[in-house]
Amino acid sequence: MADMHRQNIDAVTGVSTTGHEWDGIRELNNPLPRWWLWTFYACIAWAVLYWVLFPAWPLVTGYTYGLLGWKSREAIQADLAQLRAQRAVFADKLAAASLPEIEQNPELLAFARAQGRAAFGDNCAPCHGAGAAGTKGYPNLNDDDWLWGGTLDQIHATIQHGARSADPDAHAGDMPAFGRDGMLPRPDIVAAADYVRHIAGLAPAPGADLAKGGEVFDANCAACHGAEGKGNSELGAPNLADPIWLYGSDRATIIQTISNGRAGLMPAWKGRLDDGTLKALTVYVHTLGGGL
Repeated sequence: MADMHRQNIDAVTGVSTTGHEWDGIRELNNPLPRWWLWTFYACIAWAVLYWVLFPAWPLVTGYTYGLLGWKSREAIQADLAQLRAQRAVFADKLAAASLPEIEQNPELLAFARAQGRAAFGDNCAPCHGAGAAGTKGYPNLNDDDWLWGGTLDQIHATIQHGARSADPDAHAGDMPAFGRDGMLPRPDIVAAADYVRHIAGLAPAPGADLAKGGEVFDANCAACHGAEGKGNSELGAPNLADPIWLYGSDRATIIQTISNGRAGLMPAWKGRLDDGTLKALTVYVHTLGGGL
Protein backbone atom coordinates (compact mmCIF):
# COMPACT_ATOMS: atom_id res chain seq x y z
CA MET A 1 0.00 0.00 0.00
CA ALA A 2 2.85 2.38 0.84
CA ASP A 3 4.46 1.71 -2.55
CA MET A 4 1.14 2.42 -4.24
CA HIS A 5 0.83 5.73 -2.39
CA ARG A 6 4.25 6.77 -3.59
CA GLN A 7 3.31 5.87 -7.12
CA ASN A 8 -0.04 7.80 -7.00
CA ILE A 9 0.78 11.42 -6.36
CA ASP A 10 -1.86 14.08 -6.77
CA ALA A 11 -0.67 16.47 -9.46
CA VAL A 12 -2.20 19.56 -7.85
CA THR A 13 -1.18 19.13 -4.20
CA GLY A 14 1.78 16.79 -4.55
CA VAL A 15 0.28 14.55 -1.82
CA SER A 16 -0.01 10.78 -2.24
CA THR A 17 -3.48 9.26 -2.41
CA THR A 18 -4.99 6.43 -0.35
CA GLY A 19 -6.17 4.51 -3.35
CA HIS A 20 -9.85 5.30 -2.62
CA GLU A 21 -11.80 6.92 -5.42
CA TRP A 22 -15.45 8.10 -5.78
CA ASP A 23 -16.74 9.42 -9.06
CA GLY A 24 -13.26 10.31 -10.18
CA ILE A 25 -12.41 12.04 -6.89
CA ARG A 26 -9.37 10.61 -5.15
CA GLU A 27 -8.79 10.72 -1.40
CA LEU A 28 -5.55 12.39 -0.36
CA ASN A 29 -3.46 10.71 2.29
CA ASN A 30 -3.19 13.74 4.62
CA PRO A 31 -2.58 12.56 8.22
CA LEU A 32 -4.24 14.45 11.09
CA PRO A 33 -2.07 17.10 12.80
CA ARG A 34 -0.19 15.71 15.79
CA TRP A 35 -1.56 18.40 18.11
CA TRP A 36 -5.10 17.28 17.20
CA LEU A 37 -4.28 13.63 17.81
CA TRP A 38 -2.68 14.35 21.21
CA THR A 39 -5.68 16.46 22.21
CA PHE A 40 -8.00 13.63 21.20
CA TYR A 41 -5.98 11.09 23.19
CA ALA A 42 -5.93 13.44 26.20
CA CYS A 43 -9.73 13.71 26.09
CA ILE A 44 -10.02 9.93 26.06
CA ALA A 45 -7.67 9.67 29.02
CA TRP A 46 -9.63 12.36 30.91
CA ALA A 47 -12.92 10.54 30.22
CA VAL A 48 -11.53 7.28 31.61
CA LEU A 49 -10.15 9.09 34.66
CA TYR A 50 -13.52 10.81 35.21
CA TRP A 51 -15.34 7.46 35.05
CA VAL A 52 -13.05 6.16 37.79
CA LEU A 53 -13.09 9.21 40.10
CA PHE A 54 -16.69 10.51 39.81
CA PRO A 55 -20.21 9.02 39.60
CA ALA A 56 -20.64 8.09 35.99
CA TRP A 57 -22.21 4.72 35.12
CA PRO A 58 -25.86 3.81 35.80
CA LEU A 59 -26.50 0.39 37.31
CA VAL A 60 -29.68 -1.65 37.79
CA THR A 61 -30.50 -0.21 41.23
CA GLY A 62 -28.03 2.66 41.51
CA TYR A 63 -24.86 3.98 39.94
CA THR A 64 -21.08 3.91 40.34
CA TYR A 65 -20.00 6.34 43.08
CA GLY A 66 -16.41 6.82 41.93
CA LEU A 67 -13.25 6.72 44.06
CA LEU A 68 -13.77 10.29 45.33
CA GLY A 69 -17.27 9.53 46.59
CA TRP A 70 -18.54 12.95 45.40
CA LYS A 71 -22.32 13.40 45.15
CA SER A 72 -24.07 16.39 43.60
CA ARG A 73 -26.92 16.24 46.14
CA GLU A 74 -24.49 16.49 49.05
CA ALA A 75 -22.69 19.37 47.35
CA ILE A 76 -25.96 21.26 46.92
CA GLN A 77 -26.93 20.59 50.53
CA ALA A 78 -23.57 21.92 51.69
CA ASP A 79 -24.00 25.06 49.58
CA LEU A 80 -27.50 25.60 50.97
CA ALA A 81 -26.28 25.12 54.52
CA GLN A 82 -23.56 27.70 53.93
CA LEU A 83 -26.13 30.12 52.46
CA ARG A 84 -28.46 29.61 55.43
CA ALA A 85 -25.58 30.27 57.81
CA GLN A 86 -24.81 33.53 55.99
CA ARG A 87 -28.44 34.59 56.17
CA ALA A 88 -29.05 33.32 59.69
CA VAL A 89 -28.63 36.66 61.45
CA PHE A 90 -31.16 38.49 59.30
CA ALA A 91 -33.40 35.43 58.94
CA ASP A 92 -33.74 35.14 62.72
CA LYS A 93 -34.49 38.84 63.02
CA LEU A 94 -37.05 38.55 60.22
CA ALA A 95 -38.80 35.65 61.93
CA ALA A 96 -38.92 37.48 65.27
CA ALA A 97 -40.09 40.86 63.95
CA SER A 98 -43.65 41.87 63.17
CA LEU A 99 -44.57 42.95 59.66
CA PRO A 100 -44.67 46.69 60.53
CA GLU A 101 -41.32 46.39 62.31
CA ILE A 102 -39.78 44.83 59.20
CA GLU A 103 -40.89 47.72 57.01
CA GLN A 104 -39.67 50.28 59.54
CA ASN A 105 -36.18 48.76 59.78
CA PRO A 106 -34.14 49.67 56.65
CA GLU A 107 -31.81 46.65 56.93
CA LEU A 108 -34.62 44.17 57.53
CA LEU A 109 -36.70 45.77 54.78
CA ALA A 110 -33.89 45.43 52.25
CA PHE A 111 -33.34 41.79 53.25
CA ALA A 112 -37.06 40.99 53.15
CA ARG A 113 -37.50 42.59 49.73
CA ALA A 114 -34.54 40.66 48.32
CA GLN A 115 -35.77 37.35 49.72
CA GLY A 116 -39.36 38.17 48.79
CA ARG A 117 -38.40 39.01 45.20
CA ALA A 118 -36.68 35.64 44.81
CA ALA A 119 -39.61 33.78 46.39
CA PHE A 120 -42.06 35.69 44.21
CA GLY A 121 -40.17 34.75 41.06
CA ASP A 122 -40.17 31.08 42.04
CA ASN A 123 -43.76 30.78 43.26
CA CYS A 124 -45.96 33.70 42.21
CA ALA A 125 -44.65 34.99 38.88
CA PRO A 126 -46.19 32.16 36.79
CA CYS A 127 -49.63 33.66 37.55
CA HIS A 128 -48.99 37.30 38.46
CA GLY A 129 -46.09 37.88 36.06
CA ALA A 130 -42.44 38.64 36.78
CA GLY A 131 -43.26 42.29 37.50
CA ALA A 132 -46.47 41.42 39.40
CA ALA A 133 -48.54 43.28 36.81
CA GLY A 134 -50.93 40.34 36.50
CA THR A 135 -52.95 39.29 33.48
CA LYS A 136 -56.54 38.34 32.70
CA GLY A 137 -57.89 36.53 35.77
CA TYR A 138 -54.76 37.22 37.86
CA PRO A 139 -54.66 40.50 39.82
CA ASN A 140 -52.15 43.28 39.29
CA LEU A 141 -50.29 43.65 42.60
CA ASN A 142 -48.84 47.06 41.72
CA ASP A 143 -52.10 49.01 41.97
CA ASP A 144 -54.45 49.93 44.83
CA ASP A 145 -57.26 47.59 43.81
CA TRP A 146 -57.35 44.61 46.20
CA LEU A 147 -59.95 41.86 46.20
CA TRP A 148 -59.19 40.78 49.77
CA GLY A 149 -57.51 43.92 51.13
CA GLY A 150 -54.08 45.47 50.70
CA THR A 151 -52.85 45.99 54.27
CA LEU A 152 -49.86 44.03 55.53
CA ASP A 153 -52.03 41.70 57.61
CA GLN A 154 -54.53 41.17 54.80
CA ILE A 155 -51.84 40.36 52.25
CA HIS A 156 -50.16 38.04 54.73
CA ALA A 157 -53.44 36.20 55.33
CA THR A 158 -54.09 35.86 51.60
CA ILE A 159 -50.62 34.46 50.92
CA GLN A 160 -50.85 32.08 53.86
CA HIS A 161 -54.33 30.67 53.27
CA GLY A 162 -55.17 31.55 49.69
CA ALA A 163 -58.63 31.97 48.21
CA ARG A 164 -60.98 29.06 47.60
CA SER A 165 -58.10 26.68 48.35
CA ALA A 166 -58.20 23.56 50.51
CA ASP A 167 -57.02 25.58 53.53
CA PRO A 168 -59.85 25.86 56.08
CA ASP A 169 -58.97 29.52 56.68
CA ALA A 170 -58.91 30.41 52.98
CA HIS A 171 -60.92 33.33 51.63
CA ALA A 172 -64.29 32.13 50.41
CA GLY A 173 -66.95 33.69 48.25
CA ASP A 174 -67.89 33.18 44.61
CA MET A 175 -69.46 35.33 41.96
CA PRO A 176 -72.85 33.65 41.38
CA ALA A 177 -73.80 32.40 37.94
CA PHE A 178 -77.00 34.42 37.54
CA GLY A 179 -77.68 33.16 34.04
CA ARG A 180 -76.48 29.59 34.16
CA ASP A 181 -78.34 28.91 37.40
CA GLY A 182 -81.52 30.59 36.19
CA MET A 183 -81.54 33.45 38.70
CA LEU A 184 -81.88 36.19 36.09
CA PRO A 185 -83.22 36.25 32.53
CA ARG A 186 -80.95 37.33 29.69
CA PRO A 187 -82.45 40.86 29.31
CA ASP A 188 -81.84 41.62 33.00
CA ILE A 189 -78.24 40.41 32.72
CA VAL A 190 -77.62 42.66 29.71
CA ALA A 191 -79.19 45.62 31.52
CA ALA A 192 -77.03 44.97 34.60
CA ALA A 193 -73.90 44.78 32.43
CA ASP A 194 -74.72 48.13 30.83
CA TYR A 195 -75.32 49.67 34.25
CA VAL A 196 -72.00 48.34 35.59
CA ARG A 197 -70.16 49.86 32.63
CA HIS A 198 -71.99 53.12 33.31
CA ILE A 199 -70.89 53.37 36.96
CA ALA A 200 -67.33 52.56 35.87
CA GLY A 201 -67.36 55.56 33.56
CA LEU A 202 -67.55 53.49 30.38
CA ALA A 203 -69.90 54.29 27.54
CA PRO A 204 -72.98 52.04 27.59
CA ALA A 205 -74.28 50.45 24.41
CA PRO A 206 -76.81 52.43 22.33
CA GLY A 207 -80.31 51.94 23.71
CA ALA A 208 -79.07 50.59 27.06
CA ASP A 209 -81.75 50.62 29.76
CA LEU A 210 -79.72 52.04 32.65
CA ALA A 211 -82.78 52.47 34.88
CA LYS A 212 -83.62 48.78 34.53
CA GLY A 213 -79.97 47.89 35.04
CA GLY A 214 -79.85 49.92 38.24
CA GLU A 215 -82.87 48.06 39.58
CA VAL A 216 -81.31 44.70 38.76
CA PHE A 217 -78.03 45.77 40.34
CA ASP A 218 -79.69 46.98 43.55
CA ALA A 219 -81.68 43.77 43.88
CA ASN A 220 -78.92 41.27 43.07
CA CYS A 221 -75.43 42.81 43.14
CA ALA A 222 -75.37 45.58 45.73
CA ALA A 223 -75.35 43.12 48.63
CA CYS A 224 -71.73 42.20 47.77
CA HIS A 225 -70.45 45.08 45.64
CA GLY A 226 -72.14 47.86 47.61
CA ALA A 227 -74.84 50.31 46.58
CA GLU A 228 -72.28 52.37 44.65
CA GLY A 229 -70.46 49.32 43.30
CA LYS A 230 -67.24 50.07 45.18
CA GLY A 231 -66.75 46.50 46.33
CA ASN A 232 -66.17 44.73 49.64
CA SER A 233 -62.77 43.26 50.50
CA GLU A 234 -64.26 41.06 53.22
CA LEU A 235 -66.18 39.19 50.54
CA GLY A 236 -63.61 39.48 47.77
CA ALA A 237 -66.12 41.53 45.76
CA PRO A 238 -64.21 43.85 43.39
CA ASN A 239 -64.75 47.57 42.98
CA LEU A 240 -66.87 48.03 39.86
CA ALA A 241 -66.69 51.82 39.86
CA ASP A 242 -63.09 52.14 38.69
CA PRO A 243 -61.28 51.34 35.42
CA ILE A 244 -59.47 48.27 36.85
CA TRP A 245 -60.98 44.99 35.65
CA LEU A 246 -59.74 41.48 36.41
CA TYR A 247 -61.37 39.76 33.44
CA GLY A 248 -62.05 42.68 31.10
CA SER A 249 -64.44 45.61 30.87
CA ASP A 250 -66.00 45.03 27.46
CA ARG A 251 -69.73 44.40 27.36
CA ALA A 252 -69.48 40.77 26.25
CA THR A 253 -67.06 39.84 29.03
CA ILE A 254 -69.21 41.48 31.72
CA ILE A 255 -72.29 39.67 30.42
CA GLN A 256 -70.35 36.41 30.54
CA THR A 257 -69.23 37.13 34.11
CA ILE A 258 -72.76 37.83 35.31
CA SER A 259 -74.12 34.82 33.43
CA ASN A 260 -71.54 32.20 34.46
CA GLY A 261 -69.90 33.65 37.58
CA ARG A 262 -66.24 33.74 38.55
CA ALA A 263 -64.31 31.74 41.13
CA GLY A 264 -60.55 32.22 40.72
CA LEU A 265 -58.22 30.17 42.89
CA MET A 266 -55.32 31.47 44.98
CA PRO A 267 -53.15 28.66 46.44
CA ALA A 268 -52.38 28.51 50.14
CA TRP A 269 -48.64 28.86 50.73
CA LYS A 270 -48.59 28.16 54.45
CA GLY A 271 -46.80 24.86 54.94
CA ARG A 272 -45.13 25.08 51.55
CA LEU A 273 -43.00 28.07 52.52
CA ASP A 274 -41.47 28.81 55.92
CA ASP A 275 -42.75 31.68 58.06
CA GLY A 276 -39.78 33.93 57.25
CA THR A 277 -40.35 33.53 53.51
CA LEU A 278 -44.07 34.22 53.93
CA LYS A 279 -43.23 37.46 55.75
CA ALA A 280 -40.70 38.41 53.09
CA LEU A 281 -43.26 37.78 50.35
CA THR A 282 -45.82 39.88 52.20
CA VAL A 283 -43.43 42.80 52.59
CA TYR A 284 -42.28 42.54 48.97
CA VAL A 285 -45.84 42.59 47.61
CA HIS A 286 -46.87 45.36 50.01
CA THR A 287 -44.00 47.60 48.90
CA LEU A 288 -44.52 47.12 45.17
CA GLY A 289 -46.55 50.30 45.12
CA GLY A 290 -50.11 49.22 45.77
CA GLY A 291 -50.04 48.28 49.43
CA LEU A 292 -52.39 50.18 51.69
